Amino acid sequence: MNKYKINVLSNKVRLITIPIKNAPTVTALIMIKTGSKYETRRNNGISHFLEHLFFKGTIRRPSTLALSSELDALGGEYNAFTAKEFTGYWVKVANSKVGQALDIVSDMLLNSQFDAVGLEREKGVIIEELNMYEDNPLMHVEDVFETCLYGDTPAGWETIGTKDNIRRFKREDFIKYLEAQYGANSIYVVLAGGIKEADKKMAAKMFAVFKKNKWQDKLPVKERQSVPRVRAVYKKNDQVNLSLGVRAYPLGHPEEFKVRLLAIILGGSMSSRLFINLREKSSLAYYVRTMSEFYSDSGYLTTQAGAPIARTAEAVKIILEEYRRIKEELVTAAELKRAKDMLQGKMLLQMEASDNLANWYARQAVLRGRILTPADFLARIKKITAKDLQVTARKIFVNRGLNLALIGAAPEEKLKKILRF
Repeated sequence: MNKYKINVLSNKVRLITIPIKNAPTVTALIMIKTGSKYETRRNNGISHFLEHLFFKGTIRRPSTLALSSELDALGGEYNAFTAKEFTGYWVKVANSKVGQALDIVSDMLLNSQFDAVGLEREKGVIIEELNMYEDNPLMHVEDVFETCLYGDTPAGWETIGTKDNIRRFKREDFIKYLEAQYGANSIYVVLAGGIKEADKKMAAKMFAVFKKNKWQDKLPVKERQSVPRVRAVYKKNDQVNLSLGVRAYPLGHPEEFKVRLLAIILGGSMSSRLFINLREKSSLAYYVRTMSEFYSDSGYLTTQAGAPIARTAEAVKIILEEYRRIKEELVTAAELKRAKDMLQGKMLLQMEASDNLANWYARQAVLRGRILTPADFLARIKKITAKDLQVTARKIFVNRGLNLALIGAAPEEKLKKILRF
């Protein structure tokens, strides 16, 4: 596995470098410790909207075309993303183009103009992005599930925000948020791939000029639930998209790695229990997946699937039965080994790419507050026993943590009656 190094610049910006020997590419990822969980009800969606505005032009590159033309000329890939606890901007280029990539990205973050005309025009773009998510139940069901879990709190709000907020935002709203949340106190710079010493020096020089900011921390998540919950969004479809899961643990909790393995065994592959039972044996769904999500202060495990309206209850019963079974019966040695081997194999494949490697280390630094290397991660997984998994399963698969999100014309009242262990 690759060795990494953290340099703390004079302004306290953290520069993390992960070299890959003989790699022809480098990924530069700038991650900011802010996202929708750092917002208020009135400015919900501003993190995501601000991400868009950074691509609208700077003083030196005064338009979207000027900016994107230079990025395209590098012959690489670039994009940005906003999540609940972080926002990222990345460029992946040939290792001879790193300096140019860093110059463009730092210029975007330091010198964007936030032109009022362009801002107003972008509102329509983001509203169409919101419409796209709402029209795609496979994407939207995760948001509905998190709203079911966390309710009317920053953790339960959608990252993209509301149409009312999007339409209401003014230039001064972005300037205020930018000055608070973007700066030396919340910026992490990551370089991964075929890095040269000159690249490190250039990154250090460019990002040492960022000023310290009055970064505002997020409100902590409060886990409050005593009975199963259902949240349904009506949509006229032939299918019901569902997400049935339980509250689990935050990143860094001793149970984290066990929850990850439970998710793989339940529905993390085509040989997993729920994939076989829901799709192969019952023909109830085309897509089936169990996933685990970990934030800095909360987490969950959930199974997502698309089922016929008339057979939604049957699908829910099968998922609940597999949740019951995994806490009542020990996972077999063969099944446990297969899950561990799959996790290790996928990680080794992912870590060959500089963009995945950069993303891994950035998330570790932002969410954990320390670096857990892929090798450290796999070592933790290796130690887990079947009995460990059963103990964890018995803790999380309980009625008071059970949540069901639905999109479609679901038989909501019928499902509420069967939603229990």
